[in-house]
Amino acid sequence: MVLTFALHIIFVNLAIGGSFMAVYEHYKKGEPNKKLSRFLARATTVNLSAAVVLGVAPLLFVQVVYDPFWYVSNVLSAWWAVGFLCFATIVFLALYAFYLKRNPESGMKGFGFLGWLTFALLLLATFSMNLLSVQFLEPEKWKAWYLTGTMMNTSGTTVYDFHISRYLHFIVPSFAITGVFMMLYGWFFGNRKDMDKEFLHWVAVSGAKMAFWATIIQMIVGIWWLLSLPSHLHFASNPFLILGVLLGVVFFIVLILVQKEPEKYALLTALFAFLGVLGMAVTREVLRMVYLGRFNYSIYTYKLNINWGSTALFLLTFVMGIIVMVYPLMVAWRLGRRGKASEGGA
Repeated sequence: MVLTFALHIIFVNLAIGGSFMAVYEHYKKGEPNKKLSRFLARATTVNLSAAVVLGVAPLLFVQVVYDPFWYVSNVLSAWWAVGFLCFATIVFLALYAFYLKRNPESGMKGFGFLGWLTFALLLLATFSMNLLSVQFLEPEKWKAWYLTGTMMNTSGTTVYDFHISRYLHFIVPSFAITGVFMMLYGWFFGNRKDMDKEFLHWVAVSGAKMAFWATIIQMIVGIWWLLSLPSHLHFASNPFLILGVLLGVVFFIVLILVQKEPEKYALLTALFAFLGVLGMAVTREVLRMVYLGRFNYSIYTYKLNINWGSTALFLLTFVMGIIVMVYPLMVAWRLGRRGKASEGGA
């Protein structure tokens, strides 16, 4: 559950940060900015699809493991739960309209608002998930929320609790992860003779700077979020939080060291970025267990019934799926690294 959530949130960050930068660069006058905007718009369509696919597993885990809490939270704010699906659908339509219907020769006039709509709806979709995730941590407040005297609130539209610091803690890293993605872009196409080296270096340097400043802001937001937690949880001294903070600090140090040659160290930076996100995902799950531990609720008290047949079938199809995907991924990798001319010559 934690691993799939970490992978999911990385692509969510790429979709949010990529959509913003695609529109931001779209309004710049320089040709490099337009080129970067086109790349990020195209990449965001893939990243958003990956975010949705990778989000299925952690959502199913939550629905099974934390069903009593997740179900009530969804019913209390049912319109927001259903609204998430609507937001996600419109996001895809707006994003593809921005990417496919634009005219590079005319500077994509008239379609910039679709990019902003994509970004705004992504923020709204993440707001919905954040809202539902926060409300299920506070069952002691449920009755007071939906019941006033003898009147029950059945509208499903109410936002009962929302923590801005927690929300920003998920949004701000979007620009750090997107910055690392831009560094990887500069590295990945660096060997191709048909690519402009100056442009690739500019993209990588811009990405490294954005990741650096976004990480500084994330540290400030992280302290704000930590101070907003209930004091009776004593979470500041939790070893998993300390480990997550250390991984984040290491990532920040790496960002400082790679500013001059971001392409050269893009893979290393990406590795520590993933470890930082994974550390955050672990810390998040531990905090959730601490919250619900107040009610003597633990996932480890669940009775385990193993069905070996379905488990073997799942693992077999999973392995076969990887095998099937290896060849097209290898072809795409070689084509991207070397270009059509090199591939044909080989």
